[in-house]
Amino acid sequence: MHQPALVIALIGALGIGAQWIAWRTGWPAIALMLVAGVLAGPVAGLIEPHAVFGELLEPIVSIAVALILFEGGLSLNFRELRRTDGAVTRLVLLGVPIGWGLGTLALYYAAGLVWPVATLFAGILVVTGPTVVLPLLRQSNVAQRPRAILKWEAIVNDPIGALCGLITYEYLRRVGDGGTLLSVLGSLLAASVVAGLIGWGAAKAIGWAFPRGHVPEYLKAPVLLVAVIGVFVGSNLIQQETGLITVTVMGVALANMRLDSLRDIHPFKENVTVLLISGVFVLLSASLDFEVLRHFEWRFLAFLAALLFLVRPITVLLSLAFTKVPWNERLLVAWIAPRGIVAVAISGLFALRLDKLGYSDGAILVTLSFAVVVATIVAHGFSIGPVAKLLKVTGATERGLLIVGGTPWSLALADQLRQLDVPVTICDTSWQRLRAARSAGIPTYHGEILAEATEDRLDLSQFQVLAATSDNEAYNALVCNEFAPEIGRDNVYQLGSGGHGEDARALPESLRGRALFTNGHGVDEIVEREREGWSFRKTRLTEQFDFDAAKADLPDAADMLLLVRKGGLLRFFSHASRPTPQPGDTIISYVPPMPAARRLQEEVA
Repeated sequence: MHQPALVIALIGALGIGAQWIAWRTGWPAIALMLVAGVLAGPVAGLIEPHAVFGELLEPIVSIAVALILFEGGLSLNFRELRRTDGAVTRLVLLGVPIGWGLGTLALYYAAGLVWPVATLFAGILVVTGPTVVLPLLRQSNVAQRPRAILKWEAIVNDPIGALCGLITYEYLRRVGDGGTLLSVLGSLLAASVVAGLIGWGAAKAIGWAFPRGHVPEYLKAPVLLVAVIGVFVGSNLIQQETGLITVTVMGVALANMRLDSLRDIHPFKENVTVLLISGVFVLLSASLDFEVLRHFEWRFLAFLAALLFLVRPITVLLSLAFTKVPWNERLLVAWIAPRGIVAVAISGLFALRLDKLGYSDGAILVTLSFAVVVATIVAHGFSIGPVAKLLKVTGATERGLLIVGGTPWSLALADQLRQLDVPVTICDTSWQRLRAARSAGIPTYHGEILAEATEDRLDLSQFQVLAATSDNEAYNALVCNEFAPEIGRDNVYQLGSGGHGEDARALPESLRGRALFTNGHGVDEIVEREREGWSFRKTRLTEQFDFDAAKADLPDAADMLLLVRKGGLLRFFSHASRPTPQPGDTIISYVPPMPAARRLQEEVA
């Protein structure tokens, strides 16, 4: 298959297909993408990246990595960095030289590489990389601080690893002409500073132009995309491999400017990143040449073992010594260090350059880099969940419901769910309205849910569903729209407009969350029913007492709101979603007050 269009389509299908299977099964997406690429590439021969793309393959991968790094930088907020208690700073300033030195020793003594090649490759291996770490964190339930440490380290160290390799190579190239290590460090440091200033300047230019209307709304995302590619390529023209520094600085600078425009672009950049990571990983694994694996030696296994169980753990534990980071979190960070596309791409590039300098071990770098990628992805991809659980470094074990609006109705719903051991948090701007929830022992969040500070004070990853139930329908819709990209549009609900009169058409469906209840009861209807004495009722389904029996047992006017499955999974009944109840599920219904005669009859029974 040598038609580029067909290959691109197949790469997209395999990458996104692997991501979807990972979502359905909980398996690590990076491992599935790696397998998909190997099967389509060297095994089946359907994808041959070098034959199809030729010389364009390297710039395609480089630009994709630059865009992934930029998007990762956009997620790096300095407020999150402060919560890591200095761990990221130590992993950069101390971890990089320690890891570089230990990696060099492991490559020399275990893998048998000569000192120059070992030093260069060890510098490249200080990276972990957002192409592998971000998908891993997305699928795992890791607590906030170690999650932030791993994310920041991956994004910040990515360009540093390339720079370490470049320092070694430039020294080896210039040493024959009388060059010194000091002169190499001086020139590369100057180039890195220039690259950082280019990234910062580009961010400032965008931060000035976007809010002032100098770029129309429909062009903001394309302008940002082209700007990232432009500064990346421009920096690499000044000094090769410094473009990664530029895009990282640009992303971090924009992330901390609090530009409203970036909030609108967020879904676009996130979608682009998912596509790029999927495509790059399939390309990476499809490029694997079984001929290269013939150079694999058994002592390389000793090096991989040293890298996994000695180099990384010692590097992290020494770097984080005497910090406030607890030991269990240090151990998790010390174990998780998958390598990805940057390590392979840069290794392949320097392998060719080292051959020209007369170092025959350069060809082995490709074999070793693939071995490191496969070993770390498999080891860390499948173990991050169990290890985090073993070390007790997980987030909320059960994801619950976030209710926005401290009303009597929401308090009654929260009480019902709490009785079923489903975690519930009620959020409201009024301390007074939250008093009843606090008295009942229900977790609360006092503050404006739409405020930027909420990001730091409330961990949204602990919620599977959001229900906006305040007495303001427009506010409920605004809350649902704000959190739909993060929690999922199918998982944000609000009280409806009631479906009657002009008010029902006040807000279009596209601007609202899903309506609670099949009939979409609105705020006024709920208030009226509360006055009439309506209440919640729990019904547990069994093999004998099935869904039809439960419906027949309810009054005609009653409405089923949601069902709770084993493990606390919540499924709401709405106009767009009608879950299929199963034995063992508990249905929560909203029912009218029971007639006095029937109440007396049931009490007697």
